[in-house]
Amino acid sequence: MSTVAVVGTGRMGSAMARSLARAGSDLLLYNRTEDRCRQLAGELGARVADSPADAAAAADVTITMLADEAAVRAVWQADDGLLAGAGPGGVLVDMSTVPPDVIRSFEAAARERGAGILDAPVSGSVQLAETAKLTIMVGGEAADLERARPVLERLATRITHIGPLGSGAAMKLSVNTLIFALNQAVAEALVLAERSGIERATAYEVFATSAAGAPYVGYKRDAFVDPEAAEVAFSLGLAEKDLRLIVEQADRIGVRAPQARTDLEQVRAAIGDLGEDRDASAVAVNLRSASGSASPSGGG
Repeated sequence: MSTVAVVGTGRMGSAMARSLARAGSDLLLYNRTEDRCRQLAGELGARVADSPADAAAAADVTITMLADEAAVRAVWQADDGLLAGAGPGGVLVDMSTVPPDVIRSFEAAARERGAGILDAPVSGSVQLAETAKLTIMVGGEAADLERARPVLERLATRITHIGPLGSGAAMKLSVNTLIFALNQAVAEALVLAERSGIERATAYEVFATSAAGAPYVGYKRDAFVDPEAAEVAFSLGLAEKDLRLIVEQADRIGVRAPQARTDLEQVRAAIGDLGEDRDASAVAVNLRSASGSASPSGGG
């Protein structure tokens, strides 16, 4: 049985750890906020590593799921970071949403230590992570993917090898470009329907069963229909970070991306009015407020 380390036990990392534990993985956890990590370890019967280096040294596959580039670089490059503990036979897998050049900057150090290295960001909600139904987009060498595949299969219904190291991260930014466009479009369409006198839940049911009813529209139903009661699955703050990365990547490679720029502007407007901790679907709440009228459904 392979040992799997999960470094970063936020919402998504914790959900992934639960799926790995249910699949029978020998699980090792690390989080910079230790209390959160120890609570999850107690729940899952997992061990807690003292540092990222210790996690990488003990694990066959080490997964990082972290909030941003700064966190990824700190965990990988610190004196007690992943690269310091990596060794022959292990595979380091970053599943965070960061620019493609981040993972590439770690490759030489990982190879020097004999470790495999992959970028493997995911598409899917926390709920899909907990039920092992994620889509995983992998960049890196095919041999490294095959070594990590048995672990990744415990998290996903689909694993796609996109190409060289960094291409998984580029694919994730492309996927999120579509997701945030859907998020904004649903918000605008819902507020338009409400202002036209249509009940919010009725309008959303039509969206979900229409030609526009993508999986995202289905699993975001509660967040859009009852925004005050729904749990935060992906915050406005993280949406702003991802959209900023998308726009920066577009600028870097010469793509205009007008929709992503508009989506970033709208997310920033919602953060200005509501704060960054609301769910990303709260762009609809902000549009509703800006429209200056209560909706036929009442709350939110």
